[in-house]
Amino acid sequence: MRIFRNPPKSDWEALVSRPAMDPAVLDAAVMEIMQSVELNGDEALFAMAKRFDQVVLSDLRVSTSEFEEAEKLLSSKLKLAIQQAAANIEKFHLTQTRREERVETMPGVVCWRKSVGIERVGFYIPGGTAPLFSTVLMLGIPAAIAACEDIVLCTPPDKEGKISPAILFAAKLVGVTKVFKAGGAQAIAAMTYGTASIPSVYKIFGPGNQYVTSAKRLAQLQGVAIDMPAGPSEVCVLADQTAEPAFVAADLISQAEHGADSQVLLVSLDENIAKTVQDEIGRQLEKLPRMEFARKSLDNSRVVIMDSLADAIALVNAYAPEHLIISCEAAEEIAGSISNAGSIFLGNYSPESVGDYASGTNHTLPTHGFARVYSGVSVDSFVKKITIQQLTKAGLQAIAPTVDEMAMAEGLQAHAEAVRIRLNKQ
Repeated sequence: MRIFRNPPKSDWEALVSRPAMDPAVLDAAVMEIMQSVELNGDEALFAMAKRFDQVVLSDLRVSTSEFEEAEKLLSSKLKLAIQQAAANIEKFHLTQTRREERVETMPGVVCWRKSVGIERVGFYIPGGTAPLFSTVLMLGIPAAIAACEDIVLCTPPDKEGKISPAILFAAKLVGVTKVFKAGGAQAIAAMTYGTASIPSVYKIFGPGNQYVTSAKRLAQLQGVAIDMPAGPSEVCVLADQTAEPAFVAADLISQAEHGADSQVLLVSLDENIAKTVQDEIGRQLEKLPRMEFARKSLDNSRVVIMDSLADAIALVNAYAPEHLIISCEAAEEIAGSISNAGSIFLGNYSPESVGDYASGTNHTLPTHGFARVYSGVSVDSFVKKITIQQLTKAGLQAIAPTVDEMAMAEGLQAHAEAVRIRLNKQ
């Protein structure tokens, strides 16, 4: 990790940049995949499974027997852990539903809203080197609360054509039974256009690498909604002299191990803490099976030492991290000044990995600076809000002069006539 000391604001834009492929090259490669799936459907998916996953598939859909086998393969300990995490996630997300109030804006004019679950949604669950079964819980539980009718889940198979047993167990636990063996941009394409096996959906959820993120962006051009731009994982740690260097190092490494395109940022108010964290990273890395993934990510990452807390907070807001850990004495007070972050973790005993799995909050969060404008996934992500209004004749008479005046001022007389014809009816 490169170290920067009190960088001038003119350098901040470079400091908060993420590693990324050339977007033109990336989009061109992904567009080729999308078009192949649109034209050739399942045939393209089978060919890409062979090309990208080194597996020959005869069927894309996971069978009932595969679900049953998955449950037998998991240890009781892991099943209990998944169930505990699911209970916490459900408890937190249930608080996001509320009864909509009817509002009488003026006598005889009543307005309200209703929430309706999106009928068909698709989940992309990364597999490969780290099958993210926890993401199944993070998407499936709020979708169930929102009463989405049809859920499609795509995830890449291993070289034997199998899906992670934990992914299948979590899927069944949250009521998702349409699981398909398709990964990467081609899975997004399948859920966008639909194939003989995989239904098209109205909205796609889930994180992924830069190819998946590009595919989701291109899916929007085809009229399919997405949850957010959610690409390679990232964390920022804001630390003062009260931070535990070993804890900070562990948090940085935990995100770096996701993959070489992940990024971490340490903003430190204490130079000694920053140096000790660097030493701790070296010691802790040696113990990890995914050491090389983490090392490559850390090569793209930075340590920024700031003398001013105000400047440190401003830099964090400029970075707009997916995850922000505030390892400072006044953590909660500092959090009040944070305007751009996907999820915040306060104090030395709130590791980001708890939010990733089991505290109850959602871990599907905006990356690449999109926390400036996007929220993480919630129950609201799975519903549409439909407004309703009902007027009595007296209510229409009361509001008619306002509508008439505004419609005529905009040159839209037919709007005014739609009110007048009702009032003129004998």
